[in-house]
Amino acid sequence: MRSNDIVFTNKSLPPQGKYVLITGASSGLGRETALYLAERGFQVIGSVRRQEDGEKLSADCRVGRIVPLIIDVTDDRSITAAAAQVSTTVGERGLWGLVNNAGICISAPLECVSSELLRHQLEVNLIGQLAVTRAMLPLLRRSNAARLVNVTSGLGTVAIPYLGAYSAAQFAKEGLSDALRRELAPMGIKVSVVSPGAIWTPIWSKIAAEGEKAISLAADDVAELYRGTYLNFLQANEQGARNSRTTPVEVASAIYSAITSAKPKTRYRVGADIRRGAILARWLPDAVLDRMFRPIVTSVSVGKEEQHV
Repeated sequence: MRSNDIVFTNKSLPPQGKYVLITGASSGLGRETALYLAERGFQVIGSVRRQEDGEKLSADCRVGRIVPLIIDVTDDRSITAAAAQVSTTVGERGLWGLVNNAGICISAPLECVSSELLRHQLEVNLIGQLAVTRAMLPLLRRSNAARLVNVTSGLGTVAIPYLGAYSAAQFAKEGLSDALRRELAPMGIKVSVVSPGAIWTPIWSKIAAEGEKAISLAADDVAELYRGTYLNFLQANEQGARNSRTTPVEVASAIYSAITSAKPKTRYRVGADIRRGAILARWLPDAVLDRMFRPIVTSVSVGKEEQHV
């Protein structure tokens, strides 16, 4: 066990011989989780979108227990073909676990988020996740007490300015998880949500690039309303992720607990910031939370002196 593993005190079930499918395994949290689970005995099926990413993931696994699988979660035909491959791989023993980790983050003021961008955010983080779940449920039912883990984030609990599209997808994924947990309980399938707080992964370089692109595509008069505060937000948010003490291996450890504990939690919050945010969201009035977030949309320090409107 690595020194910074999170230890969850609950009777664990042995991972040996069990198959787990992880979506979005080419980089970031998905990659870390795939390697982590394989090292601890699981047979991991790591879903990626490109063959070269799958080959690299498999080559980087020292124990040789990762099989790459091509899935585009926005393409029903790709998902159907992948389910057929997984069925052949797992056979009658079935699929022990499905970890819905694949996702993107669209960051921009909501007035600058086009319908196309919002659809793409929801298609990847929500609709695609349910599509994969539907395809894999028959295989999960072959196992005894299979596990479904949906990876969300702290923004599925508290919505902050300039991440509204992403928050909408994460809030919806939280609700989807609650419904699935209740619907699948009679079948013996246990559903957990793993919610990481701020954490540095390759996704952050994509967030800034896509965010600036969204601003550039907005009408000039609209873009000017937000550009200063938004670019300031991007810098501060990225720096916060870089400074976070939460690591990808802690998230992988939480996912491991969710799929091995005899009685898994319904939610695993990873990181002091998300645990604090969940408490604040539960107990503070909306007006107080609004005041806490107001500096994000009023303070400008990119390309001009700080000002307040």
